[in-house]
Amino acid sequence: MITGLTAPPAPDKLGILLRVGFFVVIGWIGMVFIPVLLLPVTGLLAAAALSVFAAAAIANAIVVRVYERGRLSDLGLGWTPASGRQFFTGFGLGAGGALVIVAVPLAVGLARFTPAPGVEHRWAALAFVSITLLFGAAGEEMMFHGYAFQLLIRSMGPFATILPAGVLFGLAHAGNENATAVGVFNTMIWGVLLGFAYFRTQALWMPIGLHFGWNAMLPLFGVNLSGFTMGVTGYSLTWRVGAGEAWARQFTWWSGGDYGPEGGVAATLVAAAVFLLVLRLAPVKLGSEV
Repeated sequence: MITGLTAPPAPDKLGILLRVGFFVVIGWIGMVFIPVLLLPVTGLLAAAALSVFAAAAIANAIVVRVYERGRLSDLGLGWTPASGRQFFTGFGLGAGGALVIVAVPLAVGLARFTPAPGVEHRWAALAFVSITLLFGAAGEEMMFHGYAFQLLIRSMGPFATILPAGVLFGLAHAGNENATAVGVFNTMIWGVLLGFAYFRTQALWMPIGLHFGWNAMLPLFGVNLSGFTMGVTGYSLTWRVGAGEAWARQFTWWSGGDYGPEGGVAATLVAAAVFLLVLRLAPVKLGSEV
């Protein structure tokens, strides 16, 4: 069980249930009503990212204000000398994993870049998509690994908390366009990885960096991200399957198909490698124990 030196003692079981339930209800209300307000103004991608950020921020702020000291450190966002290093380490691992998953098929000739029509003002598109994805990554981390997740880790321990939270993280993406069983499974693995990164650092900076690095890198290569198509560079990645349409459909187990690389087995292997790197680069924070 985790016993952080600065963490307040966990409440009793009824108190934990009330706090987690309060957090979930506020977050659910936000996720239901905020997209309705944003969608007509921002479009699907921005509405999805900004609504989860707003709902998570509101849920965390209210619950932390009611039950804790009302500080950013109470939800894993307190700034310390290690915070920047954790964020950029996570960003490097996430972006590096995405780079590997695309660079390998390019290098061996299984994929190539082709022009994607309809992309104007590429620098503006890049800035918009990057900022949107940063808000989305921070929002999902606050929602799935914020106050409620951290409270459960303190009271139930990491092994009883990280896996269920990862499963919920994957299921939350099951409704995305072109979602597949492999894609949802890989998203569950990433949910476990992100929760583990919080456990190792006792902060959200590395998980946010991991999440943002992965999400930001894939659109640069012209591939779908969790079913979303984002025109950024004016190019898309086309797979050279070369054996007809039937073989192309079978090849999606590796490429991920229309869901993007996250829907393929390659993403499973990359997630396992990133997990080992987090294990090596992020030792358990002093003062915490399993």
